[in-house]
Amino acid sequence: MTATTKAPAHTPPLAPHPARRRGVELSLLVCAVLICVYGYAAVGLARNHAVPEDALRYGGGLGLVALLAHLAVRLRAPYADPLLLPIAVLLNGLGLVLIHRLDLETPNHPAAPAQLLWSALGVALFTATVLVLRDHRTLQRYAYVSVATALALMIAPILFPAVNGARIWIRIGGLSFQPGEFAKILLAVFFAAYLAANHHALAVTGRRIWRLQLPTGRVLGPIVTIWLTSVAVLILERDLGTSLLFFGLFVIMLYVATGRTGWIAVGLTLAAAGAFAVGVFEPHVHGRVEDWLDPFATIEAGRGAGQVAQSLFAFGAGGVLGTGLGLGHSTLIGFAVKSDFILATAGEELGLVGLTGILLLYGLLVARGFDAGLHLRDPFGRLLAIGLASIVALQVFVIAGGVTGLIPLTGMAMPFLAQGGSSVVANWLIVALLIKVSHSARTPIDPPEAR
Repeated sequence: MTATTKAPAHTPPLAPHPARRRGVELSLLVCAVLICVYGYAAVGLARNHAVPEDALRYGGGLGLVALLAHLAVRLRAPYADPLLLPIAVLLNGLGLVLIHRLDLETPNHPAAPAQLLWSALGVALFTATVLVLRDHRTLQRYAYVSVATALALMIAPILFPAVNGARIWIRIGGLSFQPGEFAKILLAVFFAAYLAANHHALAVTGRRIWRLQLPTGRVLGPIVTIWLTSVAVLILERDLGTSLLFFGLFVIMLYVATGRTGWIAVGLTLAAAGAFAVGVFEPHVHGRVEDWLDPFATIEAGRGAGQVAQSLFAFGAGGVLGTGLGLGHSTLIGFAVKSDFILATAGEELGLVGLTGILLLYGLLVARGFDAGLHLRDPFGRLLAIGLASIVALQVFVIAGGVTGLIPLTGMAMPFLAQGGSSVVANWLIVALLIKVSHSARTPIDPPEAR
């Protein structure tokens, strides 16, 4: 008899583990820092015909904070999306360059040093969040703590004097703080946790009215109450831009949780009705609507160009390639040139090409946030990532639409780019949470011991 050997059973090949791509992230960070240093040097050459003496110090400081953030990601979120951090560093660095360039026109009111300090604080918060928060699902336990804190933060500015007609600031001595920037993140956490826990009841139960199936009041009531309270407080504070942001965030997350397109139609209808009512009866908003409908009316009346008109002139002067950093005249826009209208400076001095590049960076940041959420299995993480990315998307749309004349102005800060300490710190926190979510989405089930 001859011995026979049993053929080995066919085993499917192991799926390759996704690469960590931390080297790609580091390379992109180097490119981002070099682009910002080039912009800083270009401003000095245009204004003083010499490279600024502190250009290397600026580049070294930006590179150091970027490296610290990268090391935190490499240590605690090695599978995170490699594009999120470089995009944030590049946008923040370009914002510092633009604010420094505008400071040269207003030497008595410098804003770049304070913005640099707030940016460093934002990166420190980013690093701490990435290191301390081991799993994004931990936040789901603190849903009601988050919403209570968010409401307290939004109510607090009512106790302080109004600034430029709006009660959205807390001022203590020389320090100012805009709590609504952090309230939006806390509300996103609450919406994500509540909708994740009740998404089935929201989608399949309740009463049908025409083609829209409404959930039961017991399920939908708490979240609608929280949302309406938030919007009402913000309207009393005349912070209509953030009110619009919260409304859009609520509708988007409700649509993602239920998968029912009817919520989009309801949201657009309510938004249009609310915008019409506020635009007619609120004098401050009514004035902005009139400026939007006819931005050149003040010129025809002999009162000079308003902010919207000056912004449109700046975009027109920039053309396709721009006038060059430091060579524009966007300071004619007025006091809001470093905040609400900083995009006009980018459009004038970088042109349509540069402005398109900046908007594409925002689009890529939002897309990668959506991608991280869509690849997660847990509903909370999916809703959280989409909610945080939607905050950035809504802000960019509202601000860019306002300064280009697409929609009326709302008085918000462009993420990372504009002057605003609370804004830049809050946006760094958003990026940190997206980093943690993307790490969870990309982590293999059985990660290798060493890569």
